[in-house]
Amino acid sequence: MHAFGAEFAAPPGYLNTPSIGVPPAAVADAVAESVEKWRRGEARPYDFDAIVDRSRAGFARLIGVPADRVAIGASVSQLIANVATGLKDDARVLVAAGDFTSVTFPFAAHADRGITVTEVPQDQLASRVEGHDLVAVSVVQSADGSIADLAALRAAAEAAGAAVLLDVTQAAGWLPLDVAWADWVIAAGYKWLLSPRGAAWMAVHPRAHERTRPAAANWYAGGDDRWSSIYGLPLRLAEDARGFDLSPVWLAHVGAAEALEYLTSLDLAEVRAHDVGLANSLLGALGLPARDTAIVSLAADAGRMADAGVVSGVRDGKVRIGFHLYNTADDVERVLRAFE
Repeated sequence: MHAFGAEFAAPPGYLNTPSIGVPPAAVADAVAESVEKWRRGEARPYDFDAIVDRSRAGFARLIGVPADRVAIGASVSQLIANVATGLKDDARVLVAAGDFTSVTFPFAAHADRGITVTEVPQDQLASRVEGHDLVAVSVVQSADGSIADLAALRAAAEAAGAAVLLDVTQAAGWLPLDVAWADWVIAAGYKWLLSPRGAAWMAVHPRAHERTRPAAANWYAGGDDRWSSIYGLPLRLAEDARGFDLSPVWLAHVGAAEALEYLTSLDLAEVRAHDVGLANSLLGALGLPARDTAIVSLAADAGRMADAGVVSGVRDGKVRIGFHLYNTADDVERVLRAFE
């Protein structure tokens, strides 16, 4: 199908983007071409540097920061480890109850240093910031699509002098974002960003740079000419956010570079209107209130969903679906048939 200026091969009823997105044809083709070069022995490691630069720059444009603030990695938890490791002993971290464990586990793993992680309902985050050193939260919750009140959180964190880490994995790509103010902004690319699994990014605000530790310091995070300084000490890392880079999953960034250039060419307000419009129309047809989010969590039978031709996920005991670029009103009707 053709949607938002791209060709997609997503089958009718595919509503599982919160688990894994379907790439535009150009993204899949770029990865396939790179695989062919690899198969023919034509791939060269340094050829991927420019591709990683494109991926980094694409994520930077998407969230509105300079590219030199962005580090690359393979997963959210891997990148958050740089933040958790940099926390002082006995730091106090505030998180949303039930948030995705890739956000919370990297901090909880430091309990031996006296770091405490406190869970509160998402809608209470802003009112509970006082007394905490860091607030870490998914902008859009994986389980049910609820959206954090970022304006309230920002104001409360600034008043309390607390740092803020935002995971935008379930938001970036469909929700226009104003997050350049946050200390850290992290995302994985294989969901709404339509990229292969293995590409992730972390934007580091200048004020947070010294509080971020290279937990997995490696050759790729080296200085300006990494290829001429890959052996021996002393430690020499890039001075900007590249100093937190993890060695890239090459094929993942091949796809991500293409996908992010496509997504940043779109009007995300139009994407949001499309995605949320379909989600709200479904909720309205079921007699449920609109929630203005692309992710819908339903008390439904997963087997009946599958029988109706719906590809979905099950999270927190409910059927979870998500509407993105390649979905249509026909997908809404398929879900409704599962309730007949």
